[in-house]
Amino acid sequence: METIGFPELMVILVVALLLFGGKKIPEVAKGLGEGIRNFKQAFKGAPETKEVEKV
Repeated sequence: METIGFPELMVILVVALLLFGGKKIPEVAKGLGEGIRNFKQAFKGAPETKEVEKV
């Protein structure tokens, strides 16, 4: 199985832009990042640390 190349990545980004719109993309990326972070913490079994959120 090959890795994702530049043309495939561009197609994925265009489809995401069409599905979610320009304003929703940062919110979706933030949610995805938080989900990955939580998964890693749960997998490691590390205690949760609360970070100060920028408002």
